[in-house]
Amino acid sequence: MTYTRDTAETLALQALGWLASNDDLLPAFLGSTGATEDDVRARATDPVFLGAVFDFLMMDDAWVISFCDAHALPYERIMQARAALPGGEQVHWT
Repeated sequence: MTYTRDTAETLALQALGWLASNDDLLPAFLGSTGATEDDVRARATDPVFLGAVFDFLMMDDAWVISFCDAHALPYERIMQARAALPGGEQVHWT
């Protein structure tokens, strides 16, 4: 599946909601991003911040699996959606 920026942002918002409902992962997300709960609310529509949500999830395969299983998504969808947001582009060094 190819994601547009809008569809990637929608999936990232679902991931953010999933994180926010997870009492174990939300503090880890806040700690790793330096964000506060107020920042999360204020930046929920910021594509760069939403990219950070995917970056965080992709730090651990178990998190990707848990989120994707909860939303009946193939596991590669997180990476595909991340590529559609700022900072997710493939870098080609040659």
